[in-house]
Amino acid sequence: MLFIRHSSAKQEISQREVTRPLRSRSPATMAGLPLAAVAFHLCLLASSSAALRLAPETTSEGRHVGRTAYHFQPAKNWQNDPNGPLYYNGMYHFFYQYNPHGALWDIGNLSWGHSVSGDLVNWAPLDTALDPTAPFDINGCWSGSATILPGGTPAILYTGIDASNEEVQNVAFPKNPADPLLREWVKPSYNPVIALPADVPGDKFRDPSTAWLGRDGLWRIAVSAEVSGVASTLVYRSADFLRWERNAAPLHSSRAAGMVECPDLFPVKQHGKDGLDTSANGPGVSHVLKLSVMDTLQDYYMVGRYEDAADTFVPAEPGRGDDVRNWRRFDYGHVYASKSFFDARKNRRVLWSWANESDSQADDVARGWSGVQTVPRKLWLDKDGKQLRQWPIEEIETLRRKRVGLRRDTMLNAGAMNEIVGVAGSQADVEVAFKIPSLEGAEALDPNWLLDPQKLCGEKGASVPGGVGPFGLIVMASGDLQEHTAVFFRVFRHHDDYKLLMCTDLTKSSTRAGVYKPPYGGFVDIDIKEHKVIKLRTLIDHSVVESYGAEGRACITARVYPEHAQTSNSHLFVFNNGTGTVKVTKLEAWELATATVNVGDEGFIVSESKDETESY
Repeated sequence: MLFIRHSSAKQEISQREVTRPLRSRSPATMAGLPLAAVAFHLCLLASSSAALRLAPETTSEGRHVGRTAYHFQPAKNWQNDPNGPLYYNGMYHFFYQYNPHGALWDIGNLSWGHSVSGDLVNWAPLDTALDPTAPFDINGCWSGSATILPGGTPAILYTGIDASNEEVQNVAFPKNPADPLLREWVKPSYNPVIALPADVPGDKFRDPSTAWLGRDGLWRIAVSAEVSGVASTLVYRSADFLRWERNAAPLHSSRAAGMVECPDLFPVKQHGKDGLDTSANGPGVSHVLKLSVMDTLQDYYMVGRYEDAADTFVPAEPGRGDDVRNWRRFDYGHVYASKSFFDARKNRRVLWSWANESDSQADDVARGWSGVQTVPRKLWLDKDGKQLRQWPIEEIETLRRKRVGLRRDTMLNAGAMNEIVGVAGSQADVEVAFKIPSLEGAEALDPNWLLDPQKLCGEKGASVPGGVGPFGLIVMASGDLQEHTAVFFRVFRHHDDYKLLMCTDLTKSSTRAGVYKPPYGGFVDIDIKEHKVIKLRTLIDHSVVESYGAEGRACITARVYPEHAQTSNSHLFVFNNGTGTVKVTKLEAWELATATVNVGDEGFIVSESKDETESY
């Protein structure tokens, strides 16, 4: 993908249970290793508990400011798009866009970083999998995907920036498929396998998807391109994974949204939460087409029906049109270039997404790193057949340590703000359920607000009293509340029905200058009259706040940079700033241990040779 940065201008331990975790707050305050070493790493990664460290009790603890404790990031330098995640021979592999030359995207040329894991939580870094060493990728090894071929051998398809600075599609294979770590990759000399088409500009042809098999036995991939000024998702077919032919018609095209990239087409069961292999099709199967839009730096998806005879995609919601920006969102917050894979080990579809920094490039250089990945999420289709549900993979729960929780219902009256004590506020997992006794006080919804829920979250922030809501969590808060991030819901009356708004408001998240601090938000597709209990789960990890609303129907990821975190503890609250009472029927909060994620150069498993380009 081509990188554009957000900026302030928008340009760029015990298992002890504490039974009374809430403390009231006045509403007025709310404004190359030897074989033995390789074996050690495999043992470490196979055990989710062996690789954990408890969250330190102090605040800065010698950590780089904002560095995460359990989100994926390399030990240093720049990362962006997730590339080619897969499960192979008992190990999870994660490849990603990586700049080994420093903490910025545009210094030197990109490689493919590579780490392995036994549980998707603890990761050991390997040497880079792909480096720009050949004429067909000398100016960068850009995004792509991995596919398991018949017989079990993995293959990588990726975009190379060639010697003419044109984007071409290349293939790579493991040098030793029997190596469970897949440490060395071969880039055949016959690359590129797909040259730049004559009707596509040299800088608008990239990001091959995971391949899938049609019923005719041919492989297919999707590639993003701009064809005669039209943003297009092209389909290529191949019998041998080496010679590819372009389909006559694109899978999707539109002039409205501008260039789209990082396409992902995958099947989902129409009933149940199990995942499907990427080639699955037929009765009981729907498909999801996801595209990343450069104009908004957001990911969008549509559920529909994919027909492999002509490689067509029929949307389940045609009323949303061809403009991708009107499709559904994976996340209403700060993520991009998401990529899914089928986890055959646990029979699930898992989603990765990149959350880049939103302070300054100078901050990146000072830290020595930039960019994190969201927590891996399990994906499945909601019963309505139109929206996806997302939830952190269950392995994240192995990090849970100290717990606080409620034994009985707690009423939150108007202006209530109760502190959750007993867990580290900067490294926590919080689950809370709010029951709405009455919807009578819900505010009327101005129809114009339906068009811009993010703006509505800014105008109707957590400090603005409402009827039913705002209610939710205050996280990463300083002791004086001058810094805090609010994650909350607000209910509106819309004709004879109700709309649920979910927001994460960063406007007070930091007192630092030069930090991008927007409100994020979206409407949650749920029947409030039927449910009346609204659930929220928020994962807090220093500079990352990931929230899952209404059991995964809406997600918001945010990056936060509070100044107080360098010198003092962060606080955590549950609140209600609506006139109507809200009942907390469940509240559990866990302090999370620190996972082992690519820590230090001593963790690298280095191959003896890096000669990647040879005949295959």
